[in-house]
Amino acid sequence: MCVVSGAGTGLGRATSFELAALGATVVGCGRRAEPLEDTVTAIREAGGAAEAEPMDIRDADAVEGLFDGIVERHGRVDVLVNNAGGQFLSPAEAISPKGFRTVIELNVQGTWQMTHAAATKAFIPQRSGKVISVTLSPHHGMPGMAHSGAARAAVENMMRTLSIEWARFNVKLCAVAAGQFDTEVLRTKYPKEVAENVVRTVPLQRLGTPEEMAWVIAYLASPGGDFLSGCVITIDGARDNWFGSWPPPGAAGESGEPLAEQRKPRE
Repeated sequence: MCVVSGAGTGLGRATSFELAALGATVVGCGRRAEPLEDTVTAIREAGGAAEAEPMDIRDADAVEGLFDGIVERHGRVDVLVNNAGGQFLSPAEAISPKGFRTVIELNVQGTWQMTHAAATKAFIPQRSGKVISVTLSPHHGMPGMAHSGAARAAVENMMRTLSIEWARFNVKLCAVAAGQFDTEVLRTKYPKEVAENVVRTVPLQRLGTPEEMAWVIAYLASPGGDFLSGCVITIDGARDNWFGSWPPPGAAGESGEPLAEQRKPRE
């Protein structure tokens, strides 16, 4: 039994499909009912088992009710994928107190409420469970998204801390830091110039696919990921290590090759 937040679109939808294809019953939740129902319908048509639960992860009562209902219907929860989140592109000086608070409430408070409810209502009583929280790369600063950078760093630290506290209950918690993926959100919600040029910041020179994220999450959810806890797995085509074009300007030869130290020939 897997719960996936933000399951209606993008990475959450792909993850829901992958988990269902591997035999899990998936309960997808999110704020918009229509895309959730589309995901569930498609999974069922493919022979999988899925349910939709429209709700807002910022609503503590709704979160409590979500997990009460799942435990009542299915008896347990095995995996929680905290995929729901959100942010908007803005210079730091233009972010209002309300805008900053909204991003923190969704990404940090919402993730905490989902994680706490899953643990107290299912994982701790049954002495097993996994939490996989989607965060963001790069980790060396996120210009244009100071609010989201702060929120995702908080979530990663939360997963590390809880992996220690709840290890005694056999609960494992990890974060998966996503770089730039080819999703509808990137193509339609961000300025055209950003969507068309962001690939230049990825050393592999391409965007990730939602399926690639789903495969990583499915691995963590499987027995293969049983010894992974308290870690952050970055999936971003090496963007986390990027510091500019290589070779950098002024450090290349006439044909564009990186310059190397000239060593004296051995006598």
